[in-house]
Amino acid sequence: MPVFRKAVDRLSDLLRRDDTVTYRTRIDAREAAYLSPMLDRITADDEDGEALRFFLIRSMRGERPPIDIYRGDTSTCRIDGPWHDVDRHSLPLGALILTPGVTAHLDPFEAKALRRRMEEAIETAIQAWAREQDLYSLPRATIAIDRDVADPAAKIMIKAWVEEQNALANGLNPQPVRPRDCHLSDILSPPCVLCGRRLAHA
Repeated sequence: MPVFRKAVDRLSDLLRRDDTVTYRTRIDAREAAYLSPMLDRITADDEDGEALRFFLIRSMRGERPPIDIYRGDTSTCRIDGPWHDVDRHSLPLGALILTPGVTAHLDPFEAKALRRRMEEAIETAIQAWAREQDLYSLPRATIAIDRDVADPAAKIMIKAWVEEQNALANGLNPQPVRPRDCHLSDILSPPCVLCGRRLAHA
């Protein structure tokens, strides 16, 4: 039956004129609850789907599944999985380092040590950023994002920033766009009712 179903899919793909194909696979019932929504998001024909596919393509270039990928301006560190558990120990199978003049594969112990160092560096950078931006004085936000509000607001902020950069390039002196004291919903109705800045015209 699966062979017949695939043959029907291929035939229907040949007759279809919208540049799409049919792909079928079987998913374990226990995993379907989270895999199905994930596949729906990855295959979505919108900006979200495109962003997720681009992220996955960059993350799946190696032969092993990546556990973590850390990227700098010119360097990349990929920790290779899957995790290998022995007794109470869990180690990655290796790692890849790419930096100008270096391409190196690490063994499991080097990979674990490097991953720990990367985690420590990230922790230090995040806490330093929180202190520098005085984030500890702000009320704690919820993890969830209201995208109906946040996405349009972010695009308005980006547009305003680009206009600021263009003005600077032309020798003008625009008011800097730094709506730190604004709530995202207020940015949607310029000028901002909190800080009084006119960020951009919607």
